[in-house]
Amino acid sequence: MSATNLPVAILAGGLATRLLPVSATVPKLLVDIAGEPFFSHQIRLLKKSGFTRFVVCAGHLGEKIIGHYGDGSRFGVRLEYSFDGPALLGTGGALVQALPKLGEAFFFLYGDSYLPIDYSTVGDYFLQSGKLGLMTVCRNDGSRHRSNVSFESGVIAAYDKKTPRPGMRHIDYGFGAFRAEAFAGIKRGTCVDLADVQQSLAAGGQLAGYEVRDRFYEIGSPAGLKELDALLRSGQIPPA
Repeated sequence: MSATNLPVAILAGGLATRLLPVSATVPKLLVDIAGEPFFSHQIRLLKKSGFTRFVVCAGHLGEKIIGHYGDGSRFGVRLEYSFDGPALLGTGGALVQALPKLGEAFFFLYGDSYLPIDYSTVGDYFLQSGKLGLMTVCRNDGSRHRSNVSFESGVIAAYDKKTPRPGMRHIDYGFGAFRAEAFAGIKRGTCVDLADVQQSLAAGGQLAGYEVRDRFYEIGSPAGLKELDALLRSGQIPPA
């Protein structure tokens, strides 16, 4: 099986409160970056690596995303949508809700992450690992954010987002993968933090790790949005 045959879940159901007042009327995926909606940049990055199937895990103002992108055909991709429902389900709960559309194995990307990497290489590594999940990581040493991952010989030895331990040198890069079995026992409609699922997999030796050297970009904060917009407009980060 080729990794590019699997779908990518886009986690875009949050309220994006740090982007207020813009996010009061515009979902994060539609925020303007370098003259077009942010999701268009993500789609091109993923298409560049051969991925064309996406499931948008939507919540806040998700109908506007459908209104702009529809089934994805005019963008050369296949888009489906999964909604949390009346209550937000968290990042893990959103994936459980979307499992009927995602199938037995899938990838995920946060809806505010711009990651200029070769996604297909990471995907192939996951399939070859035989693990229930995979987390991409980058060496951080506490420089930009608190390091919260122990990464050893291709495996996440420990992950703790809430109380990082001394000696942790890496952080979650923002692109990962799961087999549906990783969510066994979690009922649809349950609020679950994805970090708790990943922490449990790491403790059981079931979370593969793939180290990425490139830095990541994000639009989850006003500063991150402004930086990425300026870099893309200037050409310092070549658009996909």
